[in-house]
Amino acid sequence: MNPESTPEPVTVAAASGGAAGGVPAKSARRTVVATRVWVLAVALVAIVALVGNGLLWQKLHNVQENLARQSADSAANSMEARAQAKQAQELARETAARLAVADARLSEATLQRSQLEELMQSLSRSRDENLVVDMESSIRLAQQQAQLTLSVEPLLAALKTAEERVARAAHPRLAPLQRAIARDTERIKSAKVTDTPGLLTKLDDLVRQVDDLPVLNAVVPVSAVAGGRSAPEPVATQWWLRALEVVQGEARKLLRVSRIDQPEAALLTPEQSFFLRENLKLKLLNARLGLLARQLEAARSDMASANSALNKYFDPASRKTQVAANLLSQVQAQMKVVELPRVDDTLTALATAAAGR
Repeated sequence: MNPESTPEPVTVAAASGGAAGGVPAKSARRTVVATRVWVLAVALVAIVALVGNGLLWQKLHNVQENLARQSADSAANSMEARAQAKQAQELARETAARLAVADARLSEATLQRSQLEELMQSLSRSRDENLVVDMESSIRLAQQQAQLTLSVEPLLAALKTAEERVARAAHPRLAPLQRAIARDTERIKSAKVTDTPGLLTKLDDLVRQVDDLPVLNAVVPVSAVAGGRSAPEPVATQWWLRALEVVQGEARKLLRVSRIDQPEAALLTPEQSFFLRENLKLKLLNARLGLLARQLEAARSDMASANSALNKYFDPASRKTQVAANLLSQVQAQMKVVELPRVDDTLTALATAAAGR
């Protein structure tokens, strides 16, 4: 065996071994790269999913906050309406108590008048003295009635009766009294006083009209398409036309375009519209009670609030709304603070006549 030829198989074997070991190394590196790419793709998908879930959760949270806010607003409006109703009831009870006190004072004044008449008869005064005292008592009683009723009719009636009695007496000493009665009568007739019964009637009419007022977001029913045809259509054609009209009517109900200057009115639900009408009624009733109690400042404030609600939430193009707004403006214009005229000249003349001067 030649010793020089011995290493050749070893060299070949080594070379063969090196070639065989290089192929698995490259495959391993490719597997590692593919694994890393797959891991990065999975991580990217997970990150995108997390971000999407976060955005969806934020949107759901905002929707829940809006729903909670709207629910709280509705509950607050309901509680406010109930509180105002309770205040109206308390004010009605207070007004009834004041009217009872006024009736008691009127009864007391009537009793005082009867006692005064009995005292005049018991003292046996002269005819003129009895006439003067009786007229003074009647005029003072009429002045109290005028202050209670906010009307000048009791004063005018008392002055007219006094003038007739003075004319029948025909005494020269009562001539200054007759002139004073004439001056007071002219001044009372020329004075402008709030017509309380007329205002109460108009307020009652307004309260009755509230339920018929259309709100701004009320859905107007689609009217049927009208119009005559010059010649009769075939039965099949008429059927298709009616079907087309029905489809057009239903399509109009799905979408309604209108202009509303006050966005709050468009967001009213039917339940809120009911409370809106009841709140408007309460304001009008409060104004009525304030007028009866002679609290004209409070009555004017309630009327202003009612006018603001009417202009803000109800349809100004409706004929009913226009009639109610016109009537409300008339009530506000007539609700004035005017001091009732006094009859000082007549009372002074009566005091002079009673003193014998």
